[in-house]
Amino acid sequence: MKIHEYQARDLFRKYGIPVPEGELCHSVDEVKKKVSDKDKLRVVKAQVLVGGRGKAGGVKLATTKAEAIEKAKLILGMDIKGITVEKVLVADAVDIEKEFYVGLINDRNAKAVTLMASSEGGVEIEEVAKTNPEKIIKMPIDPTMGLMDWQARKVALQLFNDPKQVRQAAEILVKLYKLYVETDSSLAEINPLVLTPDKQVLAIDGKMNFDDNALFRQKEIIAMREADENEKKELEANAKGLSYIKLDGNIGCMVNGAGLAMATMDMIKLYGGEPANFLDIGGSSNPQKVVDAMNILLGDKNVKSVMINIFGGITRCDDVARGLVAALDQIKTDIPIVIRLSGTNAKEGLEIIEKTGLPVVKTMSEAAQKAIELSQK
Repeated sequence: MKIHEYQARDLFRKYGIPVPEGELCHSVDEVKKKVSDKDKLRVVKAQVLVGGRGKAGGVKLATTKAEAIEKAKLILGMDIKGITVEKVLVADAVDIEKEFYVGLINDRNAKAVTLMASSEGGVEIEEVAKTNPEKIIKMPIDPTMGLMDWQARKVALQLFNDPKQVRQAAEILVKLYKLYVETDSSLAEINPLVLTPDKQVLAIDGKMNFDDNALFRQKEIIAMREADENEKKELEANAKGLSYIKLDGNIGCMVNGAGLAMATMDMIKLYGGEPANFLDIGGSSNPQKVVDAMNILLGDKNVKSVMINIFGGITRCDDVARGLVAALDQIKTDIPIVIRLSGTNAKEGLEIIEKTGLPVVKTMSEAAQKAIELSQK
């Protein structure tokens, strides 16, 4: 689960991390009402759950209230990577002497939460990793001890020279780790963490993601959820017992089992195709799951063909076949479908499918190649 910058800043403030003041506004009228008449430098920032706001023109400076109103008019309603801007954060701007990056992630290689920091702030950390990987500091954190004060100071000393700034930064790191753990985060970034000319260390932008599996115990966090269209589909799928994640390709995948689903996507990539999704119907033999899965797959306008890859164990191939026939009776589509069934009751399932005239193949590689071929017609 992702949240907006303004929500991350609210959490930072709650945990004692210093952030500039700001007002969230959903309309130009709200900007007129909430923003003070005092002339000062402000930044008007689009609040959307995608990156690249600045490059798209969704971040603008204003020196007066009237200018802030005009900038808000330009940003509200703007399209950024397919998302319409419905709200803006009008925040106090600060003079910046230097920008830094700090963040916490779940590092699978280290098998621990890892603190990352860099003197190259204000740009995407992925870009720093490509161009200046030596400038990224990484510190795995022992989960039984947490981030110790001396560890935070050790990292801060590699970013700052002045002892006062080192202390400020170290305190922010400790508080960020506390926030990360207590909210079941999977990512917490401050980018940039800035040093001002009066030598204050501030967080002026934040990004946080949370572990979906822990949301049941995070009532405050789940109340912040503003699902986009893709997330709504994922939530809908989850409610129906399906595991679904939308991707950027054009070949829809329906598979049983996460491992087989990953292998299926790899197979599609191997032959030059692009999977449109991860979709695991699980181990149930309920035909309704197949109907639900097909509704989700065919609801994606990017899907040009569908590859169904079932290895029957607990899931019976004949039940999948019946669900598919029922789905196609309900959903009229001209999108080509390729089917591979193997395992429990595969023979019976194939007999059901063959009556529909749909393409049936014996191997995963055949299915992937056929789905790619049909997606290009």
